[in-house]
Amino acid sequence: MPTLDVSELNIVVSILGIFTVLYGLVAVKIKGVWYLGEALPAVLIGMLLGPIAAKFLDAKRWGSAAEDQQDAITLGVMRVMIGIQLVIAGYQLPARYIQLHCRAVIICLVPIMALMWLATSVCILATIPKLTLLATLVIGACVTSTDPILSQAVAKGPFADKYVARPLREIISAEAGANDGFASPFLMLAVNLLRLTEHRQATLVERGRGVGADTRDVGIALGNWVIETLIYIVLLATVYGVVTGYCARIGVRFSLSRRWIDSESYLLFPTALGLFIVGTCGALGTSDLLACFVAGCALNWDGQFLAETERRHDEVNSCIDVILNFGGFMYIGTAIPWQEFHQPDTTGITYPRLLGLGVLVLLFRRIPALLLTYKTMPGVIKNWKEAVFMGYFGPIGVGAVYYLQHTRLLFPKEEVASARERELLDAICPVVYFLVLFSILVHGLSIPVLSAIYKFCNVRPITEDAVEIRRRSIYMATPVNAFMCDRETFIVYNRFFRPLANIASLPIAHPRTRNNSDSILTGSEEEKRSQAQIVPISRADSASTA
Repeated sequence: MPTLDVSELNIVVSILGIFTVLYGLVAVKIKGVWYLGEALPAVLIGMLLGPIAAKFLDAKRWGSAAEDQQDAITLGVMRVMIGIQLVIAGYQLPARYIQLHCRAVIICLVPIMALMWLATSVCILATIPKLTLLATLVIGACVTSTDPILSQAVAKGPFADKYVARPLREIISAEAGANDGFASPFLMLAVNLLRLTEHRQATLVERGRGVGADTRDVGIALGNWVIETLIYIVLLATVYGVVTGYCARIGVRFSLSRRWIDSESYLLFPTALGLFIVGTCGALGTSDLLACFVAGCALNWDGQFLAETERRHDEVNSCIDVILNFGGFMYIGTAIPWQEFHQPDTTGITYPRLLGLGVLVLLFRRIPALLLTYKTMPGVIKNWKEAVFMGYFGPIGVGAVYYLQHTRLLFPKEEVASARERELLDAICPVVYFLVLFSILVHGLSIPVLSAIYKFCNVRPITEDAVEIRRRSIYMATPVNAFMCDRETFIVYNRFFRPLANIASLPIAHPRTRNNSDSILTGSEEEKRSQAQIVPISRADSASTA
């Protein structure tokens, strides 16, 4: 006899499915006209359907509904979500990008990240009371890295295709991919300096050893940091990513030469590689995020893997990106700890303080560091305007939630934690989640606002690196950075992927008339021409049947 089964699994997959369907029906409007992306709508849906509102989605009720299971679920979701997308971000960079732009990448990973870490920590120290300097350094390290998923809106999205120069887009994508793994040294340095242990033998590599009353303990903490973090976490993850990516590239090349690998397996290869690295690095205890990005870069080191995906018209990895973004950001919306955003009696955290912290972090976390260092990277950042743009669009997102959950595992439970550890554990969750929410809202709405400003100021879209691409369907919308060449092709400008065609045979700077400009923005004239060529599906079917 049929029975009603309103299980948690059925609820989750139903909501994810209907949201994906409804979003997809108007995806061109959301992405190409309103420039909203996937993160902001997904987070809002998660907030509305989560435990704070409709109570349809609640990770605490999933599975066995064990106590404290949400922390483990959150960490697992973030690891898989970031790991797969970091492999994709790595192989989509140009061939040997890290080697050719090693100076700019090192500047982004060392001095800029250090300045971001210190500036964020000072902002937290100035706004959140009852926290020590070391505690703010730990929280600041969690939100130091720029989110590789949210950064794609200004690196690969429609707005970037239209207005952001390719060198700037490439360094934004490379920095966001690499600095997620390089946040570990800053975090572990602060953690090693904060952890207090008493009545323990002062051995160099004792994992639980921290800073005690003896000043010699600082040396022990630094020794732990060098061995455990710099060598085991960072260096081992880098080597592991290089070896894994190199072996994967050789294996793919061998299979392609013998035509053993089909299109489905080839296009799914980055996803499978990301899952493998996340699992093995998790078992080894090293940085899966850094290994995933390095492996992605090594996979496309000679440029052949990306070139082959272009020849095969890869839409698989972009679809995987979308479904991961929907599920991951919807989950973040359900996990936001609203009840912890106002606790004046314990941590001193209040909504006005958190709002002030968000504004300070937005203004001082990245922009000053980029303005101080952009002249050392003339190949990727041309002027101070691009430095401000790159500094402003350094969103905080999934990576911060990952480091939040990872940090909580490094400390004992609050019942047995020391006083300073309890202060940190009480404050880190609301501070990090609020900064993530603030960044998703502000950066998600900044691109539509900036697009409106550009239109009002009559800023001309970039018309460089023209490439002819084939239109795969007459019902396919014209990209915002393209115009129709004929019924079967587009001429596309400023693609993130470097052109595979001979650019000399194509127009490099297409002269724009009012109609051409409108066609790229709204598709007015050329959209009318394409609409005239479109045959209604029902009529086409009836004609073919006849």
